[in-house]
Amino acid sequence: MSNDDRAIASTAAWTPAPPPLPAGFEAELATLAPVRARVPMKQLAALIGGSFVYALGLVFLLDIRDDLGEMPRTWIISVGAAWLLGFVAPVYLALVPRRGDVLPRWQLAVLVAGVASVAFVVLGLAIHPMGPHSVAYGAAQFGRGHVCLEIGLVTALVPVLIGAIYLRRSLPVASRPVAAALGAGGGCLGGLVLHAHCHVADGLHVGLIHGGVVVVSALLAAAVVPRVTTLR
Repeated sequence: MSNDDRAIASTAAWTPAPPPLPAGFEAELATLAPVRARVPMKQLAALIGGSFVYALGLVFLLDIRDDLGEMPRTWIISVGAAWLLGFVAPVYLALVPRRGDVLPRWQLAVLVAGVASVAFVVLGLAIHPMGPHSVAYGAAQFGRGHVCLEIGLVTALVPVLIGAIYLRRSLPVASRPVAAALGAGGGCLGGLVLHAHCHVADGLHVGLIHGGVVVVSALLAAAVVPRVTTLR
């Protein structure tokens, strides 16, 4: 045996044994159970399906807009599809990571949410067809649009809440951007409900109220949801 081997053996022989674990700590270890991993695609399907059923229920309770038959069919369908895409895309990116990753694609989610926030405001200001049964509030009565803002935010609440539950205590970084993406997606679902329900068709209302739902929902979600999703 070499001198180095003798020194190592001698040190090992004189190394004291570690102290025993406290009884309470050992009891905690004994109660640990395996944690079920997230299944992002199933969670996404549940979020989209549950939120869409909820949105349909709101439209049923609120009733369809009076001027629906007077609106250009192409506009109704294309704008409705845009609202639907604005709902699905951010929540998909906020919930579903790339294959092999753990964190959601928050950079792309924030980009999509930002584009949606701007695009729907601009779209509403620029394109807002009216029919004989449409209503125009204009600047003088703009404040009356708060009801639509409230309807949009109530609609957004469900997808944001479901997303927060699925992501609870799972985001060590980027919890605020992910929350903003969930909020923007929920706001787009609110915009879709308003698109089907609201017959106020002037540009200020459609752009700043209907489109503003996306912005306000994203900001509120970014302020509140990280308290649930941040890994502490």
